[in-house]
Amino acid sequence: MTLASAADLIREAAAHPRGIAAFNVIHLETAEALVAASERAELPVILQISQNCAKYHGGLEPIALATLAVARRAATPVAVHLDHAEDPELVDEAIDLGFGSVMFDGGALPYDENVALTAAVVKRAHAAGVYVEGELGEVGGKDGAHAPGVRTDPAEAQAFVAETGVDALAVAVGSSHAMLDRSASLDIELIARLHAALDVPLVLHGSSGVADAVIADAVRAGMTKINVSTHLNGFFTRAVREKLAADERLVDSRKYVAPGRDAVTEEAARMLRLFALESV
Repeated sequence: MTLASAADLIREAAAHPRGIAAFNVIHLETAEALVAASERAELPVILQISQNCAKYHGGLEPIALATLAVARRAATPVAVHLDHAEDPELVDEAIDLGFGSVMFDGGALPYDENVALTAAVVKRAHAAGVYVEGELGEVGGKDGAHAPGVRTDPAEAQAFVAETGVDALAVAVGSSHAMLDRSASLDIELIARLHAALDVPLVLHGSSGVADAVIADAVRAGMTKINVSTHLNGFFTRAVREKLAADERLVDSRKYVAPGRDAVTEEAARMLRLFALESV
C-alpha cells in the first residue's frame, strides 16, 4: 500500500464522526509497532514526528526517511505527519521530504505573531499540496511553557482559522502534555462549542493524560485527531524494564527492545479501536 494522506484520513474520520489516532514516533521500533497496531486493528493511523524527536536523531531526515519507508510498506492506510514544529524551516524540510501534513505550533506566541507565521506556513504548504494543523490556546505541559488552565475561545478560533487558512486546529480544552496519569478533565461542552463554531477538524493534544471514557466523550462532542505519545512510551519502557530485570546477562538490545515494541503494538491497537468508537 502507498503512503496515505493525513488530510484524507482526518476528513474521513470527521465525516463519520469518529476519532483518528495520531501516535508519536520516538525511534524506528515505535514506527514499526504503530504500523503493526494499525494492521492488527484494521484501522488507519497517523505517525507523528515531533521537532524534539528530530533533534534527538540529529535532524529530521534520518528518522523521517525510516518512518516514511515503514509507512509505505503497511497493509493499512498510514500517514506521516510533522508534529509541534516551532521552526518554520523544519516545516519546509518536512514538505521536501514527502510529509503529507505538518503542524506549525505558534501556540505560545502572541496572537498576531501566531497568525502571521501560521499563515505564511499555510501558504507555502498549500502550494505543495500539504495539509496544515495550527494551534490556538496553549496546551498544557511542555516544561512549563504552556499553562494548563488556558482554554481556546471559539470566537477567536473562528478568526484564527479565517486569517490563517489552517486545515485543522489544535485547541486547549483541559489536556496537558507528558502526563503520567490519566486524570485530565476535559471541557466537553467547550469542545462541542468549538466544533459548532468551526468548519475544520479539531485536534486533541496531551491525550495521554485523558481517561478512555473521557476521550470517547470528546470524540462524540466533535474532537477528531487524537494525539498520544507519553502513554505508549510507558508501555514500551515497562516492558523493557521487565525483560532486563528477568535476565541481568542480557546484552543484545534487540532482545529487550522487541518486547517494548510488542507492548506498544498491543496498546496502540486497543486505542485505535477506542478512538474509532469501536470498543465503547
